[in-house]
Order: sequence, then C-alpha cells, then structure tokens
Amino acid sequence: MPMKTHVPTPRAAAVQLLDQVLGEGRLMSDLLAGGALQTLLPADRARAQRLAGDTLRGLERADRLLAKHLRKAPPLPVRNVLRAATVELALGGDAHGVVNEAVEIVGRHRRHNRLKALVNAVLRKLVDEAPAKWRDLRQPGLPGWLREPLVAAWGKAAVAAMERAHFAGAPLDLTVKSDAAAWADRLGGTVLPTGSVRLFEAPQISTLPGYDTGDWWVQDAAAAVPVKVLAPQEGERVLDLCAAPGGKTLQLAAMGAQVTALDISERRMARVTENLARTGLTAECVTGDALAHQGQYDAILCDAPCSATGTIRRHPDLPHAKDGTEFGALIDLQAAMIDHALTLLTPSGRLVFCTCSLLPDEGECQVEAALDRHPGLRVDRAALDLPGMDPAWITEEGGLRLRPDHWPELGGMDGFYIACLRI
Repeated sequence: MPMKTHVPTPRAAAVQLLDQVLGEGRLMSDLLAGGALQTLLPADRARAQRLAGDTLRGLERADRLLAKHLRKAPPLPVRNVLRAATVELALGGDAHGVVNEAVEIVGRHRRHNRLKALVNAVLRKLVDEAPAKWRDLRQPGLPGWLREPLVAAWGKAAVAAMERAHFAGAPLDLTVKSDAAAWADRLGGTVLPTGSVRLFEAPQISTLPGYDTGDWWVQDAAAAVPVKVLAPQEGERVLDLCAAPGGKTLQLAAMGAQVTALDISERRMARVTENLARTGLTAECVTGDALAHQGQYDAILCDAPCSATGTIRRHPDLPHAKDGTEFGALIDLQAAMIDHALTLLTPSGRLVFCTCSLLPDEGECQVEAALDRHPGLRVDRAALDLPGMDPAWITEEGGLRLRPDHWPELGGMDGFYIACLRI
C-alpha cells in the first residue's frame, strides 16, 4: 500500500523510492521520472534522491540503531520511514522537522497509521543517540551474494576498501569539451589526472555555468577512460554500441569522429539526442538491436550491458534491487556482442570492450575467452598507456582493471574493465 501524500515532499518521495527499491526490487534509475518525484521541483527532487541514496548506503547502520528500540520489525513502509529518519538524524538533520514529518508520513498511511505513535517514540530516542553512535558502527558491507565472488577475485582487504568507497559515495565528475583547468577554476573543482573535472560539492547540475551552453556533461572519470583508450581520430567511422545515456558518444563526437550511436531503447536514445543537442555535437542516432546491426567501422566502442557492480558508490540501490540471478544471461550477451562487433570492423580495425563491472566474468574472463575463440585477435596493451592509469592496473590478459578503491586520495572512481582488441 503506497503512502498517501497529498502534497509530496522530498522526505515522502525518498520513502517512496525506498519502498520500491527494497520492497519491489526496482532500480532508482527507473523510478526517478515518475511517482512522487515527478511533481517535485528540481532541487527537491535532488534532495529526495540524495536522502534515499544516503539511507541505502547506511541501511545496515540504521537497522542496528533501530533494533535496540523495536521488539519486532514493523511493516516495510514504516520501517523505511524510520530508516530514512534515522539516517537523516545521524547526519545532522533538524530533529524537530525529521521526527514530525516521519510521524506525519506514517499517519497518512491507510494501513499503518496506527503506528505513528511508535515512530514518534522511537525517533525521539534516536535524536541524540543516532549522531553520537553513527560513526562507531561497523562499516556497511556488500550482501553475501556479491561480496563472496569479489573476495574470491580481489581479496578481503581490497573488497573492504571498495566498501569504504561505496559508503563514502561519489563526487560529481564532468567531461569538458576543452580547457579543463579553466572550467575547474570556474566551477570550484579539481582536474583529475585523466582530465575530468571533479566537484566535491555538487549543487543542482542544471544551474551550473556551462550546462545550458553545453560546454561539459556529467560522466564519471572512469567511464570517460574507454574513449581515451579507443583514441578516435578525426573523421574515423566509429560505432558506439549501447550508447545511452550518451557520455561516450559525446566524447567521440567532440574528438572529431563520425559517430553512429546505437541503443535498443528508444527512451534512452532520446536522452542521447537531447545531450547532443545541448552540447552542439553531431552523431547519427540509431535505435536497434546491437546483434542485428550491420555496417563497417574503423573503430567500435562496446560498453556492454552488465551487472553494473562497479557503480555502487553512485548507485547504492544496486545491491538491494539485484541478487545476481541475471548475471549469467548478461555474460552470454557480452560474448555475443564481442563476436558480432568484430564482424563490423574494417581490416586493421579496433574494438574497445568495456563493462562497468567488478566481476572478472564480465571483464578479464570475457577477453580471455574472446582471444581463444578468434585466432589472430590480439590485445593492444599500448592503448592503455594513459595519464592517471597505474601500470599495476593492467591485467594478465592485457585489459585495464579500474576499481572504486583506486584514487582514494582523490575520491575514488567507478569500477570498470576496459580492453582494446585488434584484428
């Protein structure tokens, strides 16, 4: 039963997001355009999304604080109100406003409004306790279904460092058309070793200088590396497979390539078109199945569908909305996409295969298997020699492994696997 919110507020919208992620296994990226968020102003929409994200990151800590004051777990909608309020209190939220609105949200619930007194009592006990004890609680960890294969791949210490990066969240990274230093100075940011501009204090994106004029776009620093590995040349015919939301398409176009952007989702391709229009860049946009596409290209960027486990610092809903059961089908699809992409290359063409995954089955193992399937296919290790990339990150088969615990002094990066294949 959804919350009855006659006048949606950021807190009520955040709780609605939590109900759908934790109760229905839905991803926040699929929810942001609808529901209670749809009626909020941009600043309030951002506040709701931020509160839901903070709550998902701190869910384990919130539940530990709440457990002391609950004889049994209340229904999920009420528990999510308590969780969000606990996290907000722990992070310094106004106690009066947090507690009162939590009580109001539960009081408007048709099935559970009788529990508003419980909510009031529990949260008043946590007004002082939550901020005092929050930092002393155990570091929130990944669920077992994901942690176990990651520990097997990278070891306990590395996974613990990744979990710290996930809990810290992600700053805002921008890819700029030109003069990163000048834009960093204008926006109060920092130029990263790879040339991205990082903002540690992220305001409403659309209000920043340069947004309306299309001088930059939002893109995690790690997500910007695959195009740098591909290194498109002026006038080259380049195919961007699975192009949406378009950050890599914009990079390719800005570097002078003749870009064909392909994605199976019409809705997601609309975002690519919008981003191209805002930035004044040009690409041919095609909606269709990557495995059915035909043509000949000098270079192909295949950012294949994957588990997205490398983006948890930015998308804390992923471990809660997924359970790993779909990964097998994704791995099969990735292999098929590599095989088909190779048929679309001109002689001496190159393919950059990448996934925003931390699982070797979606990276290192895929490239090893592709090399076995295709005699004559080789890995271009020299393409990985880029500013900001540690040679230790190059893997045995010749790919580049990026992880959330890399660049800890700079605020981390998304997890990615990137390899450049030549025929």
